[in-house]
Order: sequence, then C-alpha cells, then structure tokens
Amino acid sequence: MIRIALIGEFDPASSAHAATLAALRHASERLKLEVASAWSATDELNSELFERDRVAGVWIAPGGPYRDFERVLAAIRHARERQLPCFGTCSGFQHMVIEYARNVLGVAGAHHAEYASASSELFITELACSLRGRSMALTFSPESRVAAAYGSTAATEQYFCNFGVDPARVARLKSGPLQISGADAEGELRVIELPGHPFFVGTLFLPQARSLPGRPHPLVSEFVRSAQRAHEATS
Repeated sequence: MIRIALIGEFDPASSAHAATLAALRHASERLKLEVASAWSATDELNSELFERDRVAGVWIAPGGPYRDFERVLAAIRHARERQLPCFGTCSGFQHMVIEYARNVLGVAGAHHAEYASASSELFITELACSLRGRSMALTFSPESRVAAAYGSTAATEQYFCNFGVDPARVARLKSGPLQISGADAEGELRVIELPGHPFFVGTLFLPQARSLPGRPHPLVSEFVRSAQRAHEATS
C-alpha cells in the first residue's frame, strides 16, 4: 500500500478537494496500485507524521489560506530535502515557490500576499485578473519532466486561483536550480519542477479537475508512480 499525505484543511463542500480524491483514485485504478490517502490539517503537521505513517508522497492541496502557513512550508521543505515526492496544485504551488525562495535562494522574508500583504518580499501576489474558473492553454519546456508526463509540450488546463507568482520575482526564481517548466499564452509562470528530485512539481492550475475514470491526469499518475518508487526504496 502506498500512503499519500494530503496537506490542507479538508472541506467536503470543495469541488477541488473532491477532484483531488477522485484523481488519486483514477490513477491508482489505472496503475493497479493500492493508494491510501489521508488529509492532514496544517496546524497539526509535524515531521513525525511522515515517518510514523510511512508516507510515500505529499500533495499540497488547493484551499488556501491554510491555518498554519509556517508548518506547510516546513512540510514542503521536509519533502524537498528528504527526496520525498511532492506535488503542489493551486495554493500548493504557491507555497512551494515560497519555501524554495526562503530555503534555497536564501530570501528569508519571502512571503505570500494572502498572509502578509505589507511584506516587502512578496513572491506570491494577487493576480491582476483572477483565473478562478478559467481554462487556459499552456506550453511546457520540451526537456521538462512535465512535458514527458504529458507526452506533449502543450495542454489546456483549469484554474481555481486568485494568486500567482509576482512577475518581478521570476528572474530571482530562475537564478537557482528550480526549473520554470510551464507558462500560459502570455508567458506567465504556471509550472515549476526541481530537476534531480524524485518528484517536486507545482502547478498553478488544477490537473485533478481534468482527471476521469479510465483517463487519469498524466501528472497525477506520474506523482503516484514516483510515490510507488519511493515506497519500494524504503521497504
């Protein structure tokens, strides 16, 4: 059995949360793997959770603002440094960006406008035009892991968000090993990945929204495969 930790405050009324659970089910059925997923509220997170439950993958789920911003960043850092597959969608993507800016790029004050709008180091800011409910075309870097998962350098995906990477911070993000692997038609950053990591991928869009029975989303399937490999490596 592969255990996946879903990080966020679960809301049974959230269509994004329902889609997240469904997407994992679609991928597990297609890959013929037994996947057990459990939601972890952010104010209850600690490193022991991953060790005790032998978590093989972490999905930073949509639904910000989270109750405990710092614990979410700590969970992402744990996954990044311990080579644990980590997938972030919508709010999850945003927090992966901040964790990377703080702990890899050394921007200690990197922050999110939803929590600290007066910060001078905002890496995530409110979008000039909300993407909530919109579907948009994307292009992926040809050599990226994301393109390999899709088997294509183009896709159309759905969004659920009002926040994204501040354009003024993109050059700083590009200064380290993080790869900007996907952008929309206007060239705005929408996908990140960390080369050399088993799976450290964040998308501002919601791939789970397009997952169907018998047709799991390719990124969700790749995340589950990565979790399987991580599980086997520690078994």
